[in-house]
Amino acid sequence: MDAATSPLEDAYKVLNSSILYFKNKPVGTVAACDPEAVAPNYQECFVRDFIPAALVFIMNGETEIIRNFLLTVLDLKSQQKVMEGHQRATGLLPASFRVVENDGVEILQADFGDRAIGRVAPVDSALWWMVLLRAYVIATGDKKLAHSPAVQTGMRQILELYLKESFETSPAMLVPDASFMIDRRMGVYGHPLEIQALFYGMLRTAKELLLPIKENHVLLEMVTKRLQTLRSYVRIYYWLDRDRLNAIHRLKTEEFGHEAVNVLNIYPEIIPDYVDGWLSERSGYLVGNIGAGRMDFRFFSSGNLLSILFGLATNEEGQKIMNLYDEHWDLLIGEMPLKIVYPAEEGERWAWVTGRDPKNVPWSYHNGGNWPCLLWEFTAAAIWTGREDLAHLAVHQAEDRLYKDQWPEYYDGRKGSLIGRRANYYQVWTATSLILSKRLLEEPGSIDSFKAVLFT
Repeated sequence: MDAATSPLEDAYKVLNSSILYFKNKPVGTVAACDPEAVAPNYQECFVRDFIPAALVFIMNGETEIIRNFLLTVLDLKSQQKVMEGHQRATGLLPASFRVVENDGVEILQADFGDRAIGRVAPVDSALWWMVLLRAYVIATGDKKLAHSPAVQTGMRQILELYLKESFETSPAMLVPDASFMIDRRMGVYGHPLEIQALFYGMLRTAKELLLPIKENHVLLEMVTKRLQTLRSYVRIYYWLDRDRLNAIHRLKTEEFGHEAVNVLNIYPEIIPDYVDGWLSERSGYLVGNIGAGRMDFRFFSSGNLLSILFGLATNEEGQKIMNLYDEHWDLLIGEMPLKIVYPAEEGERWAWVTGRDPKNVPWSYHNGGNWPCLLWEFTAAAIWTGREDLAHLAVHQAEDRLYKDQWPEYYDGRKGSLIGRRANYYQVWTATSLILSKRLLEEPGSIDSFKAVLFT
């Protein structure tokens, strides 16, 4: 750490040193620049990790790397392997890719979950890819790329996979554990909020960018209908405030027929003790997951913040979500923004929810750890909802500490005071999240252009 260098300047050094080149063209950023990285695959470009870096490049007008990334990821669809005799759909995009040399020739190798722990397919990659495609088009006006045969075909294949009919009666998307940012077993199987927010963003992208030609007619009808039903479903069933909590507390169960009120058969006895008194008249949030007989009351930051940014939450809900942060700052923010999920699973519940995962011990990693890569989502959502005061506080709290600690991947502890015990240093999305947050707060006009690329 150079004493003459500011945190922002050092963050840019991390970003610039992370750029991944393929045949002399920038195609993405590696996950971490740590020469002693704990994870062996952090020299790869992960689709989800690249998003804050991509948004920084867009704000800087450096869009060549975004275009190359979008086309590279799309082209890598062809590398899908048959796994255990099972051929996956062509609409699945890779979790990550790397550049390797083969007989002196550079080639790209993609990972579709076949190298990942648990071998779970990356559901969120295609969702983020679609959101970034729209951001690129809005920022550059390059509709020619979006309307090209390769991109139109890619969007169709993604939609055909993600809109495929299943045995679900809910408009929410059903996914397994470990299929998105929370990439290990954490009891998030089913209909996790983060996936629903990203799904909604993808559908909005498709409605704008999929050409209204005959072969897309049925897909566009499905997209329009799913947007409406998903939005209504999440706002009705995922939302929790004081009034809704009281209604759940008094629900009747085992109701049959079309007149049932408790259509998902949620038992009031599943309400955790900590929820009583946790919500004020001013606060509320979208619960982490919901399904038949199930409501996950845990607070997941990314799903709530993305719901604000993509317009899945109402304006009033957005205000109440930010009020919850304000009222429970020590619990949801702590010493290092931002708690990924609250509360952590502990005791016997930790054992069966995580499968005794030693990386997800209570208040570590994805089980209640603090992730500074979420800072940009929090900053943008706070500005969106008129709570710039919270954004300034979070950034001020994180800036010098992240710089001093050499940009760790995550923090541990109930208040996020400890550098993650298995965290990499010089984590790129940690550094770029600070860059984005600072830019949004300090540069006049940046917020308007940023809102445009994120639907608002």
